[in-house]
Amino acid sequence: MTANQNPARETAADAAGAAALLEIGDRIGVLPHIDKGQRVDVDRLVSATGLPRQSVANYLEALTSAALVVESDGTYQVASDFDQILYESGYLSWALNANRPFVENAVEFLTDNVAAGKRHSRDGRQVAVSSQWMGSFGFYPVALRTILDARPSHVVDLGAGTARLLIEIMLTLQDTTAVALDLDAEACREAQLAAERAGVADRITVYERSIQSVASDPTPVKDADVVHAGFVFHDMMPEEEDIADRTLANCRDALRPGGMMALTEAVPYVPDPRERRFSAIVTYYHQQFMRRRLLNEQEWTDKLLSAGFSDVRCLPHRFPTGRLFIAKKH
Repeated sequence: MTANQNPARETAADAAGAAALLEIGDRIGVLPHIDKGQRVDVDRLVSATGLPRQSVANYLEALTSAALVVESDGTYQVASDFDQILYESGYLSWALNANRPFVENAVEFLTDNVAAGKRHSRDGRQVAVSSQWMGSFGFYPVALRTILDARPSHVVDLGAGTARLLIEIMLTLQDTTAVALDLDAEACREAQLAAERAGVADRITVYERSIQSVASDPTPVKDADVVHAGFVFHDMMPEEEDIADRTLANCRDALRPGGMMALTEAVPYVPDPRERRFSAIVTYYHQQFMRRRLLNEQEWTDKLLSAGFSDVRCLPHRFPTGRLFIAKKH
């Protein structure tokens, strides 16, 4: 049997092709206009993106050929498995592009980590977008279900990125208000735009601030029923561990009675076969290039208890190495 006759599906090639096409779609502004299943035509996308008509048509031709969208009578709609493909593409996008400075400059980082860190920065927007793609199936479902079950009237997300989680909450709970806090200016702008597209902009406040700022000014978390923090507290470890502790304590104090802290975090080097490979690169990037210490499940539980929370529970995410810690205020 020749290579051309081999019926085996090339899953790695599929994933690479899809991820590249989707990253382009994100960068040129097409993806937000199709990713929820909207039916669009070339003229609508030209108007939305400002791109030349032929460029939009050529991109849609590529998406159609890749079976990422389906064309019918001159209009286009995402394929039925689009969400799953987007989720899978998020892992490639995060591992290879959001962290590209580490890959390209590995020798510099391993020789003089501090100097390399000053010279080479990650693209905050790329980190936020790829994390959102992974999170769509990887960690949003568990966090979303947990928060929705609590039926909060006011919810805060620390390190909200593009505010995907908060928008889903507000679309489900029609009277809920939200606060999105993130340090990255581009991610904050995208969060505001996403909220406007979803029709919930009047119920969300976006703060362009660091998580650490909550240690001295807890205004953004005041009177929340739920505070969620997704993969952000480890950024304070180890140099700012005292600030992390004060931030957790302030979150606990600011919550309404009966409120909940939902802390999504990565734990290091998980040996489980399902998680071990992606867990390995997540841990390696953080320890070797970002100079961060990832805490294990017991360490996070102890930290939440020390901040004054009670009834701490740990739930696994689908996202390899991800855990959701649920802590209550009584």
